[in-house]
Amino acid sequence: MRALVVANAPWRWNRTQAARVLAAELVVAADGAPTTWRASVCGRRGGRDLDSITAPVRRFVGEDALVLRAEQDHSDLHKTFAYCFDERGATALTVMAATGGRLDHAVENMGLLARWSRRGDVAFLTGDERIVAVADRVCARTRPGDTVSLMPLGRCEEVRTRGLAWELPGRTLDLAAFTSLSNRAIGTEVEVAVSGGVVLLFLPDHGGDC
Repeated sequence: MRALVVANAPWRWNRTQAARVLAAELVVAADGAPTTWRASVCGRRGGRDLDSITAPVRRFVGEDALVLRAEQDHSDLHKTFAYCFDERGATALTVMAATGGRLDHAVENMGLLARWSRRGDVAFLTGDERIVAVADRVCARTRPGDTVSLMPLGRCEEVRTRGLAWELPGRTLDLAAFTSLSNRAIGTEVEVAVSGGVVLLFLPDHGGDC
């Protein structure tokens, strides 16, 4: 089951994104997120760890849909991921509104993407981009000319690519030394393999792995 998670960063809703929420099998809104999506996606309810939710929206969501987690050792989004994977049996997550707002939150959420991608298929959506973590191998759908960036979380050994204008034939990527920013897809799929470490793959949101 793929769950759709709405985090609490600033987010501009449109019809396509609202339809994505309405079509999802499971929708989980983290912390104050129901406040931001109520007007756009009313009719679908759900939330967890809602210490930032406003009283009117809490009434809209309904107490039976709230999942409270009082512990403070992990972020709200971490607790949301744990709820989806461990308690609801999700095998894949699509996450909206995780990268805007405070920069420290965005960096922490990128780390969560890397850590939880070992549990299942996790993808962040930024509005028009899709971000996935590569700890082994990922094949992603593209269109010729798509901008594709590979940003390592720390140091990544033996990064190999297929389908890019400037291929990486086993290159070491290091956030403090060398990255692959604004590369370009030359066909309908891009493959990225990593022998050590985690690389974040940024590409347009055309949907799905291959």
